[in-house]
Amino acid sequence: MLQGSNILGHERPLVIRASFTTCVLVTVCLPLLGLITCVFISFVFHFDDSTGTHCQVPNYLPSISASISLSPECHIWRFCIGLHSAPRFLVAFTYFRFYKTRFASRFPESPLSCLNLAFSITENLGLLLLTYVSSSETYFVHKEGFVLFIFSSIIHMLITCRLWKAIKKYSLSPEDAKSYHWKVRFLLLNVSFCVFAGFFYVKHNMYCESGSYTLFALFEYLVVFSNMAFHLTAVWDFKSREVMIISSSEDKDF
Repeated sequence: MLQGSNILGHERPLVIRASFTTCVLVTVCLPLLGLITCVFISFVFHFDDSTGTHCQVPNYLPSISASISLSPECHIWRFCIGLHSAPRFLVAFTYFRFYKTRFASRFPESPLSCLNLAFSITENLGLLLLTYVSSSETYFVHKEGFVLFIFSSIIHMLITCRLWKAIKKYSLSPEDAKSYHWKVRFLLLNVSFCVFAGFFYVKHNMYCESGSYTLFALFEYLVVFSNMAFHLTAVWDFKSREVMIISSSEDKDF
């Protein structure tokens, strides 16, 4: 919603309001739609390039890294992640302020809030790194970005669940309890999918079995989807909040 007016030549600041729920949904949907689009284009138009590996055995699904390294897929993915990154940082700092207000000087929740912010930022930075440095350009940098993203996301989710366990303990709101329980479920799913993806990746590289890379790609998708679902629980955490953008302007007399 936009608010603004001009009274006697003096402009009031322009105020843009949006529900926090809308902000979270846009933040999550951008990479989701981008990923689905990239995988679809790779599967339909670049199937051989996106599924081929050094083993040269039949595979039926493109990995995420392969899907976002081809053209035009890489441009679509970079566009979506570029738009998604700023609101992602906003959500991270919103959570930090929420935790600091809630826990004040309590130990260990207060220092955990700072760690949570740090890993949320490194998770986003890892995503940006693996996005803008594709595996076909500099594989080592892309790989390190992926490792940073996965490691930071798991630690961030673990800390978040610990903080929300404390919140649920003293809260009477059913929304807080629901948010905590779903956070734990998505964390467990995410870790399980990471283990399966790692298992099939190693199995493919060691034995070059047909289908192993396909299963790796499938669980890789599930890792990303469960991560997105975890972040989507912010809808319950800040259901009644609003995001406000205010443009300040100086009054000038002529």
